[in-house]
Order: sequence, then C-alpha cells, then structure tokens
Amino acid sequence: MSVTGAQVLAALERRYPVGLAADWDAVGLICGDPSAPVDRVLFAVDPVQVVVDEAIVGGFDLVITHHPLLLRGVHGVGATDAKGKVVHNLIRNDIALASAHTNADHANPGVSDALARVLGLRDLRPLDPLSGDPLLAGTGTGRIGDLLEPVTLEQFAELVAAVLPATHHGVRVAGDPMRLVSSVAVCGGAGDSLLDLAAASCDVYLTSDLRHHRAQDHLAEGGCALIDVAHWASEYPWLIQAAEFLVSDLAETGQTITAHCSTTPTDPWTAHRPSINLGVINEG
Repeated sequence: MSVTGAQVLAALERRYPVGLAADWDAVGLICGDPSAPVDRVLFAVDPVQVVVDEAIVGGFDLVITHHPLLLRGVHGVGATDAKGKVVHNLIRNDIALASAHTNADHANPGVSDALARVLGLRDLRPLDPLSGDPLLAGTGTGRIGDLLEPVTLEQFAELVAAVLPATHHGVRVAGDPMRLVSSVAVCGGAGDSLLDLAAASCDVYLTSDLRHHRAQDHLAEGGCALIDVAHWASEYPWLIQAAEFLVSDLAETGQTITAHCSTTPTDPWTAHRPSINLGVINEG
C-alpha cells in the first residue's frame, strides 16, 4: 500500500507526540509536500548538507532528523547561507524534511532510553520526569537505570566507547577509575542542566556538553562520576530505535516503507591531538 508523507509523520507522532515538545522547540514537517508518496526514509541526527547529499544519492523521499533545521525565527530561506541551501537542495530533489526533537527526548521510550539500552541498563525511569499527569507516566528528560552487575568506572567507560559511534571527541571521564558503579544516569544530548539531579541519583552520569566549572564544582562537592561523550554520538542510538518503530508501526496497518540510519558522521569535531606537554607551560 502506498504511504504518504502525512501518514509517515502521523506514525512518528504517535511515538513522539508533538505535545511533549518544549514550548521553544520547532518539530514536525520542515519542508516537503505531506501528500507526496514516501517509500524510503533516512534518519539522521543533524539536517546538514552532507546528510542531504546522502539522501539524494540514496534516493530517499523523506529525511527525519533529531535536530530541527530552523529552530529560531527566520525571514527567508534564500540559498545564501547553509540552512537556506539545505532547503533548496531538498526541494530541488523532491525530498521532504521533518524533525522530532524534544518530543523524542521526553517520550517513553525516547532518545535517552535508546542510549540506556545500548549500555545494557535495566529498570529505566526518568531522571527529570514530566508532570504528574498519569498519561505522561514514564516521560521526561534523561533516564536512570542499573547495570546487571557493578563494574569499575574504567570498565564502564570502555563499554561506552565500544557501543557508541566513534568520534574525535572520544569518551571523557571524571572520577576515580577504580570506583565501582552500578546505577547510571544518562541524558542524550546536552545534559548539563540535569547535573544536580544526577548527583543525588546515581554512581555515574553520562551525557554531553558538560561545562568546565559545573563539572569541577560537582566533583568538588562529592558528586557522582561523570562521562562526557560527543553530542552527536549520544543521540545516534535513537535513530535506530525510531527507524525500527516507524517500519513496524506502519507494517501493522499494512503499509510498507524502508528506513535507514545515516552513516555520515555529523559531529563537528574532525580531529583530536593529545596534549604533549604535561608540565607547566608558563612558570612566569
């Protein structure tokens, strides 16, 4: 049975309701005709030109990204900057673009659930739950879970490095590497704002974009161990989750599409060099 863009996006919204999105967010269809047929869907973290190029070469009809393309108000989409060129290239090649951002962050299961699952965490619950409405049970930002058995912080960091996509950012660790950890909090994407909640909830907190002073103060006050990974890598597992849900949900109604996850890394950091001089740089 032929599937339209509107039907695909309706199935996506059932998993990641727009009502769960933050009020500042911009989710849903960004460009494209919702009545156009969709056969091939490409999932990616970022709506950038290399992903558009992948969609063009792969013959995809719809790109679904986690991050919105036009998060802030714009007065035009001329092909005079990177975002405008993305819009023009999509339209020129008859490819639609949509996003599921904070609605996917807050959903149950959502972005942090996907991250927790690849780490083998069990008994997941929100780190920062949404309101007490029974209809929102299990929703919220971040997740807390438990490892099957305790491991050292160093061993857990090795697991993180093994299951997440490789990036030049790597896996940064703060804490005693021999410390045993069993309870883990995770937040896909920037989780700096949840640091205080994590401190009281777990042995180690894994997220992205942790700031220097916040991390330093957290550790000085006896907070949990920290693991900081690339923003893109922490959200990549969601692509696999969302693609599988979309295919299976449509199949239940007799509709067939193919969904793929982008193989193009869009982490902005493209090189890493370890420090050579570990001594004092300037003694004067």
